[in-house]
Amino acid sequence: MTAAALRHEDPASLSARLRRAQAMTSPLMLDVMQTCRRVPSLGRSERTAHLMRLIDAEAWTDAALALMELELPLWQVRRIAYDEGEWHCALSRERELPDWLDAAVEAQHADLALALLSAFVEVQALAVDVSRPSVPSVGQLQDPLYEPVTCENYGW
Repeated sequence: MTAAALRHEDPASLSARLRRAQAMTSPLMLDVMQTCRRVPSLGRSERTAHLMRLIDAEAWTDAALALMELELPLWQVRRIAYDEGEWHCALSRERELPDWLDAAVEAQHADLALALLSAFVEVQALAVDVSRPSVPSVGQLQDPLYEPVTCENYGW
């Protein structure tokens, strides 16, 4: 599969691959990285070089956290918990809000790095669904008979 094809891979299929994986591998991590928008634009910066060193060392949890920091700077880890053989991870944009008010994205897996990356992929899927321009747009007027009127006579 080419990089362009991976970039357009269905987030649901990537999530399913992460859930089915028994352990993190370099090819799986590179497949997740292929879906990123910001990492390729950073080029060979120190931060991406650090990420690649983590991947080469197979420091999967640190690599997952570094990838989240690069790709999703507005999101933070809200919670990491281990319960009954599974890691539960939650990512949030508003970490300081109470749990019941926060719209955190949660994922779980027996492997911590896979749990983190599963939540990462879910956030990416949300970002694609809710992509908004950074500058709000103003709709065009629909009524062709509408004309703005000014009045310069302010005298009483």
